[in-house]
Amino acid sequence: MFKCTRLFSWALTLWVMALLSGCASMRLIDSDVVSIAAAPPGMSLQNAVYRFERLPSQLNNPEAGLAEQQAQAAMAAVGLTRNDAAAQLSVTVGFSGTQYPADAWGRPVGPGWTPYGSLTIGSGLNSHMGLGFGMRFPPPMHYRREVSLIMRDLKSGLVVYETRAVHSGPWRDSEAVFGTLFKAALAQFPNPPAGERRVNIELPR
Repeated sequence: MFKCTRLFSWALTLWVMALLSGCASMRLIDSDVVSIAAAPPGMSLQNAVYRFERLPSQLNNPEAGLAEQQAQAAMAAVGLTRNDAAAQLSVTVGFSGTQYPADAWGRPVGPGWTPYGSLTIGSGLNSHMGLGFGMRFPPPMHYRREVSLIMRDLKSGLVVYETRAVHSGPWRDSEAVFGTLFKAALAQFPNPPAGERRVNIELPR
């Protein structure tokens, strides 16, 4: 009985360690997504055929091609097909990214930051100086990335689908995160719920 208990305990320990190891190898990309379906009655976006259309500001941007490749992979996953000669839709891809020093909660570090925390100096009768501790030095960098897709019916010129996904986090590998954002932007295509929603996608570290 004692041997069985020990074997069970060891098996349970190994299982927990394997579970934790698996979790540690993945990260969660949580995106805030807003999608609007505006296809007129009788028009289906399911299995539609599209081509890309670039904005003038994107024509000489080498990153536009990579963004379109990532968008194309995400659109293929929801049944859309790229065929420039037989396209029904034009798709404009948007992408942007910024970086900023962040506090322990991922919020941008504002004026008054010191290696020891936030410094606040008051004035007048109630003047005071306060220090908030717990900040790392230097503060870690966070990255805000955003992608968008605008689908336009080539016959009518009307926008029939618009979607945007935003993520802020500590991950530096832009290419992987941007690819995940395009997948999040197309979640529940072509019938997304109204309003902003959170889309979580796991990505290997």
